[in-house]
Amino acid sequence: MLDAAVKALSQMLSPPMRSILWRSIGLALVLIAVLAIGLQRLLGWFASHGETWAETMLGPGFHTPLNLLAWIVSIAAGLGVVLGGIFLMPAITSLIASFFVDDIADHVEREYYPAEHPGVALPLTLAASEGVKTALLTIVVYLIALPFIFVAGAGFLAFFIATGWLLGKQYFELAAMRFRPPAEAKLMRKDNATTIFAAGLIIAAFVSIPVVNLATPLFGMALMVHMHKRLSGSRPELIEPRRQNRVPSAR
Repeated sequence: MLDAAVKALSQMLSPPMRSILWRSIGLALVLIAVLAIGLQRLLGWFASHGETWAETMLGPGFHTPLNLLAWIVSIAAGLGVVLGGIFLMPAITSLIASFFVDDIADHVEREYYPAEHPGVALPLTLAASEGVKTALLTIVVYLIALPFIFVAGAGFLAFFIATGWLLGKQYFELAAMRFRPPAEAKLMRKDNATTIFAAGLIIAAFVSIPVVNLATPLFGMALMVHMHKRLSGSRPELIEPRRQNRVPSAR
C-alpha cells in the first residue's frame, strides 16, 4: 500500500499528468469560489435582513441581542469563506475526480502496467453520478459530525475517519469500474473493505493538507488504480473477462 502511495506521488508531477493537474486545480478553485461566495452571501443576507425581520417579529426589546447575533453572523460570513473551503474540500475533490477518472487511470496503466489490458473509459454520466453522490454524502456526514467538534476534538477525528471511508470507497470503485460492472466493483470493495479503508485514510491525510489537497483527484485515483491492480492479482486473465459486458464511453 505504501509502495502504491509512493508511485502515485511520484507520478503526479510527471509531464503527462501536469495538464490534468492544472485543469483539476482550476476546476477546484472555481467550485471553491462559487461555494464560498454563496455561503458568504447567505450569511451576509441573514446578518443584514434577518435582524430587521426578527426584530419586527419579536419586538424592539430584542434589538440588542439581535444586533449582537447579527454581528456574530457577519464574522461567521467572513470565516465561512475560509472554513467552508477547508471542510468542503473532500466533497469538491470527489466531484472533480469524476471528470478526470479515465485521463488519470490511463496514464497510470500505461506507465506501470503496459503489458496488461487497459481499462474501459467510464461513461461520463456514470462517473459524474458517482462523484455527485459521494460529494453529497460527504456533506451530510460532515453536518452530522459537526456538533462533535466541541467535544474534545471528536468531530475532527470523525471528519478524518469519514473522509477516509468515503474517498476510499469512491476512488476504488471508479478504478474498479473501468474493468468490472458497477455491482461487481462495489462487491469487490466490500470484500476488501479493511484494505481499501486503510488506503482511504492515506487519501484523507493528503486532502487535509492545505493547497496540496488541490491535487487530491490525481493522487487518490492513481493510488486506487494500483490498489485495484494488486487486489486483482495484476494479471490480465483475472481482469479482461469482466470487461466483455461493458459499453465503452463516448469520451
